[in-house]
Amino acid sequence: MQKSTKPEGAIRALGIDPGLGTMGFGVVSQLGNELICEAYGVIKTPTKLSLAERLVVLYEGLRAKAAEFPPDMIAVEKLFFGRNVTTAEMVWQARGVILLFASQSGFNPYEISPNEVKLAVCGYGGADKGQMQGMTAQLLGLAKRPTPDDAADALGIAVAGLAMRSYDRNMLKGY
Repeated sequence: MQKSTKPEGAIRALGIDPGLGTMGFGVVSQLGNELICEAYGVIKTPTKLSLAERLVVLYEGLRAKAAEFPPDMIAVEKLFFGRNVTTAEMVWQARGVILLFASQSGFNPYEISPNEVKLAVCGYGGADKGQMQGMTAQLLGLAKRPTPDDAADALGIAVAGLAMRSYDRNMLKGY
């Protein structure tokens, strides 16, 4: 796989929306105040595979995307679940793979709650899916709303990660 060339001086974020069956990824670069969508999509795992095999598929998929689009930072969504413990367990295991991948790649990932993503992208922590997808498309200059939902969420996570990184850097400078 050939590496993608990012703009000179840009910061590239790999945003990840955890999921066992479908994991979303989004690659966004920031150059000054400009946000550039480089890629987005999903990594799917076949249900016929064992849990361990599905986790390997996710890990290898992340490695391939990072090889194609070498990130300067990784952002992953924090998870909050209500009633469905089985679904939560599967997603937590997928999230563990993401954290392992990030650590082995030399990153301490930005872990961002869904409300923080909505706040960074829409300016409102209670934004709905349609508002998020519309604003993500607008911020990234996309002709249409990104789909599927997992990929759109991952782009929002990447944008929020870049915003948090800028905030952290400004706080260190004393602004």
